[in-house]
Amino acid sequence: MEKSLPKQALCWRRWSRGGWAVFASLRRHVRIGVLSVGMSILLLATQGASAQDADTTAVLRELRIREVGISGTLPVPVRSAQSQTPLFDRKAQAAAPYQTLESALRTAPSVDIRERGGKGTQADISVRGGSFDQTMVLLNGIDFTDARTGHQSHSLPVDLDIVSGVELLEGIPGVGAYAGAVNIRTAPLMPEYLRFEGSGGQYGYGYANLSGAASSGGLTAQGAVSYRRSDGYRHNTDFETLNAFARATCETSRAGFFDFQAGYQIRAFGSNGFYAAYNPEQWERTSTALASLRWLRSAGRFSFGASVSYRKNFDRYDWTRGTAMNRHNTDNVGAKVWADCDWAGGTTTLGGDYAYNHIYSTNLGEALATPRGDYLRGESRHTGNVYLRHAKQWRRFDAAASVGASITPYGQAALWSVAGGYAPAEGLHLSVGASQSMRLPTFTDLYYSSPAQVNNLDLVPEKAVTVRAGAEYARGHWTASAMGYYRAGRDIIDWVWHPDDDPVAEWRGKWHSEQTSALDTYGVELSGGYVSSEGFLRRATLSYAWITTDRSSDLIAKSAMDFLRHKAALAVEVRFLRRMSLALTASVADRNGSYTHYPVPGDASVTETRDFKPYFLLDARLAWEKGICRLYVDGMNITDTRYCDMGGIPLPGAWITGGVVLTIGRR
Repeated sequence: MEKSLPKQALCWRRWSRGGWAVFASLRRHVRIGVLSVGMSILLLATQGASAQDADTTAVLRELRIREVGISGTLPVPVRSAQSQTPLFDRKAQAAAPYQTLESALRTAPSVDIRERGGKGTQADISVRGGSFDQTMVLLNGIDFTDARTGHQSHSLPVDLDIVSGVELLEGIPGVGAYAGAVNIRTAPLMPEYLRFEGSGGQYGYGYANLSGAASSGGLTAQGAVSYRRSDGYRHNTDFETLNAFARATCETSRAGFFDFQAGYQIRAFGSNGFYAAYNPEQWERTSTALASLRWLRSAGRFSFGASVSYRKNFDRYDWTRGTAMNRHNTDNVGAKVWADCDWAGGTTTLGGDYAYNHIYSTNLGEALATPRGDYLRGESRHTGNVYLRHAKQWRRFDAAASVGASITPYGQAALWSVAGGYAPAEGLHLSVGASQSMRLPTFTDLYYSSPAQVNNLDLVPEKAVTVRAGAEYARGHWTASAMGYYRAGRDIIDWVWHPDDDPVAEWRGKWHSEQTSALDTYGVELSGGYVSSEGFLRRATLSYAWITTDRSSDLIAKSAMDFLRHKAALAVEVRFLRRMSLALTASVADRNGSYTHYPVPGDASVTETRDFKPYFLLDARLAWEKGICRLYVDGMNITDTRYCDMGGIPLPGAWITGGVVLTIGRR
């Protein structure tokens, strides 16, 4: 039953769990003017520097108050994350010509996507000048980073249709997120729906996806299954990918809130030049199974939570397709516990997390006393973090700090972060922060050897201290942001080239895993735009990122200096003729560094050194929508640009596809 509000009603424009925010205690009418609870990362202390709560459980409940729809979410700590930077938002970018998660992240200024094949066949995610091994990957706030290699970390069984948003979490101290963490959130399109998408196009491309959700009372369930394939855009680049994912949440008044997710993925793809540019006959097959369970419970001013997770990954790599060379079987287990206390002085959090990593392999790890089938080697390790954090928010200011320790096989290390913010005017927020981070050597860093590579068992963790300062503005249809950062990295791990006259005979003419350099990385990111839900122009955004790195070594490194020096992206969406839309994304990338080119496939004796060249990409999507049906045509790289992200591996030219989407649902 609705009642009219008196003219003198208070208007709350900020949402908080603080005791002072209990509406009932006012004994007055309260009008909700702006209410944003369903954020990707619910930062309770502040927009820019609250840390304890990273990620959303995406509880799919809507409370209708006249014209206002409120979607409730429950938070989970990700070890003192200071702030979050949006990388992708489904609602704002629904019409964009994105078919995969990789294509959606390619235009984000904070991220460097380095693909080896089309349609997300194999790609690495790097953050702000870091490497793919230095990026933590989360799915709904759960860490599923692979300890064998960062190549596998973001191979998650989710398609873009169920991804509601992606954020970069900054300021996570301790083990794992050396350069930052990418958090991928899933959520249904609506509380109850059934959706089918089918598409096809050049190079024998085909894609089919079926997803849906249902809810009843406090229980919500979501599921999706998809299949993607192609004959390949050049020799031995065919691929097949199968994804299956399910998520269920349950909220009870006594037991608390439960969040369960599980998924399975199979990928098989021709790897022409993927890991050795002169060999066109490589092939790879991976399978990944993952699951997690999370629990949250509030009791007065206290709240408690715990989570457990597991990821299983199999990998088969063929140097010559059809002849197995390397096989890996990895297990990644994680657990977290935490407790919050809200009191007059702010919010205090005590928490800890634990990870167990294990591998069986044909060539990684220590020799097994008894071989397990094809596996001749194995290794395992345990790591953990404990921390204490406090955050406080005033009218215009906020501050947060955390201290703790990381426990690893290499000993103990300090864990700390500090952050602060100031809101001088409505819609404007200024922030600063600093944190210490580290990452352990992967099993590949430690043990991988080949005719061209020599491993190193003496590696120790990489360490970094990052400081940042930023400003964000959002008012009406307009947004703008600026960020500057500096990261001092020490004991950097990389594969270093040793010439034929090297003093160490074992290393001559080979790559050796070393950490002889320090990296000082400086970066600036600028972005701004216009977004509207009506009219001809619906969205126009522009972003730019600049990075430079100072490396304290003259040795030839394999990837430390292959960063994106300049990156600019423009996105425009227009609506016309009532049901038509056109979305364009244009990007320019200028990568630092050089690579070895092999003019003759299969012949490693003839080489050329080439610098990476700047390139321009233009993608477009033309769509028509009526009722439950949407038809679209995508043009990827419609300028037919010849380019590469990894040295010597050409990526697809123009690729045209078309599809249909049918959605039946109840909001």
